[in-house]
Amino acid sequence: MPPDPVIVYRDDSLVVVEKPGGLLAVPGRGPDKQDCVAARVRRLVPEMIDQPAVHRLDMATSGLMVLAVTAEAHRRLGRQFEARRVAKRYTAVLEGIVDGDAGEICLPFRLDPDNRPHQVYDPVHGRMGVTRWRRLAIEHDRTRIEFIPLTGRTHQLRLHAAHRLGLGCPIVGDHLYGLGRDGEAMLLHASHLAFRHPTSETTLAFDSPAPF
Repeated sequence: MPPDPVIVYRDDSLVVVEKPGGLLAVPGRGPDKQDCVAARVRRLVPEMIDQPAVHRLDMATSGLMVLAVTAEAHRRLGRQFEARRVAKRYTAVLEGIVDGDAGEICLPFRLDPDNRPHQVYDPVHGRMGVTRWRRLAIEHDRTRIEFIPLTGRTHQLRLHAAHRLGLGCPIVGDHLYGLGRDGEAMLLHASHLAFRHPTSETTLAFDSPAPF
């Protein structure tokens, strides 16, 4: 069983946690998928609304995540995510050597209904995902990358890393788009999150070093 999320900030409006890899962000379908970040944090913050998650991280992704305590905070935070006024950065380790120092990836993807939750490249019907990236280091036969997603498409960073029209190097441990095996940790971590407080309007910024 994955460990509990670590609370890094808490007030009357919101809670920021470090999500462990391997734990769902929100409940899934079926009784075996109810254990998640939202449920565990609600047990610690009983006054929290029933559906507190403002955004999601993939089950295999670790790192910073914000949850709302009140409905009004959820609404205001949600508007910031929708308007792309939230600053997010991720750290990842990719299989292989990435050419170049930095760049921007713009690729459209959509769900493959015959192979859920897998996403496929589709320049006609896909929704555009945009990611900026920067190479941090070469580590033997792998590359450490910083990702800055400008959109929030499903599996965006995983796809942009793995696809031949992206970086062509899947994230280490990614069992959907790379060479990862079930149970293996995926090396993708939400390392920075900044947004305006839903009540005070002051800027809150959080950093979480990647655990790999």
